[in-house]
Amino acid sequence: MSVMRTKSIERSIADTEEPEFRLRKSLSALDLTVFGVGVVIGAGIFTLTGRAAHEVAGPAVVVSFIVAAVACALAAMCYAEFASTVPVSGSAYTFSYASLGELFAWIIGWDLILEMFLGASVVAQGWSAYLGVLLGQLGIPLPEAIGYGGVVDVMAILLVIVLGILMTIGIRESMRVNLVLVGVKLFIVLFVIVAGIMFINPANYTPFVPDATPREAATGLMQPLLQFLSGSAPMAFGVGGIFAGAALVFFAYIGFDVVATTAEETKNPQRDLPIGIIASLVICTVLYCAVALVVTGMVRYDELDPAAALANAFTHHGQAWMATVISAGAVAGLTTVVLTLMIGATRIIFAMSRDGLLPQRLAKVHPTRRTPWVISIVVTVIVAVVAGLTPIGVLEEMVNIGTLSAFVLVSVGVVVLRRTRPDLKRGFRVPGNPVLPLLSALICVYLMLNLTVETWLRFLIWLVIGFVVYFAYSRGHSRLGKDDGMYLNPAEPRVVGRDG
Repeated sequence: MSVMRTKSIERSIADTEEPEFRLRKSLSALDLTVFGVGVVIGAGIFTLTGRAAHEVAGPAVVVSFIVAAVACALAAMCYAEFASTVPVSGSAYTFSYASLGELFAWIIGWDLILEMFLGASVVAQGWSAYLGVLLGQLGIPLPEAIGYGGVVDVMAILLVIVLGILMTIGIRESMRVNLVLVGVKLFIVLFVIVAGIMFINPANYTPFVPDATPREAATGLMQPLLQFLSGSAPMAFGVGGIFAGAALVFFAYIGFDVVATTAEETKNPQRDLPIGIIASLVICTVLYCAVALVVTGMVRYDELDPAAALANAFTHHGQAWMATVISAGAVAGLTTVVLTLMIGATRIIFAMSRDGLLPQRLAKVHPTRRTPWVISIVVTVIVAVVAGLTPIGVLEEMVNIGTLSAFVLVSVGVVVLRRTRPDLKRGFRVPGNPVLPLLSALICVYLMLNLTVETWLRFLIWLVIGFVVYFAYSRGHSRLGKDDGMYLNPAEPRVVGRDG
């Protein structure tokens, strides 16, 4: 009953063929790329660029995006290698189970549940806020009581319910809707970029890297853990500002890892998963850099509005109507983010339930739709309640720390699995092993240290709850730990139970 027992790749793959747990394989490389772009590009593309440029990096924020993309690419390559080697639902949870052991897998699965539940709920509230703005701009004001900030955010609840029904109907249908919405989102982003080019003043790019200056430091529980431990004062602009900007915009890329949760529903996972993960990251990097160049070219960096930089940049040039276009882009963008996070949450819980670490009856698959319909309903209800009734703002950083902790374990897991199972067929290999995977882990640890002390304390409390659940329930119900001869696959010798 060791908590460090690992689940073999062969056993993980054999589980996917069990009739009661088998999902429909219908996704292509294009579906996965669209899925990745859908979850990465949200409202942040219209706001985060201006905030990073105004507060820490200046026009060199475009370099910050490139630095963040390179750092993110290291983690993306680790995910691509694992996903092409272990084409099973669960993403970092499944990867950790195969390489680091059950306890690590449980911890990361527990973190990912928190990340995706909170992420979907927070983004649903953001969608409701942008919907209210858009309708107001169109002359159709939304009653305050049922919108963002109301007693009950009815609009956020309705969005989650509609997406939950779609997700329960089928992954193929969900991807079709996602494709249309991502198309709308990309059209609006490209339109904003092209329209903005006409208002660029090259003088606004000078100085490209403003002189370094100290910036106001946060105090108490709201200061970054690194600052709390080292006592160092934060700096803005200069070369240090570029890296501070990279740490800030790194979180705009988070989401590509959700692609790996659909591994089991991909037609050719060894080929298509690496393409989907890496292609979505490349597309998002090009769009982020383009928006950064446009917004810092339209308005001088120190005059940008950090709250709504792109919309106000157009207003600055007498194009107030563009704010409506940007709001429409945000509404379309956030719809796809909520959908993909909810799908990711169901696949994580599905994998954990199938392994017995959560109640196994949750993993029931619909006989015709081949979707985990029980989990889909549970996820929909929880996300709808949290989005509709809870003021989540202070918990947003919890999404980031859960994701980064998953990145760390996946990066380390690549190195471990290369040593323990060099014989496995890998559709993609991270170059420079073990240097690049370990560098990826170090970068993610550094970014985690830049999150606030308060976030770390909440994260530790969540981990403690997770440990209690694991030792009270999951460890004893784990299928891997049951010596009853009923958990077999062709690649492993038969284990005979007490009845022979």
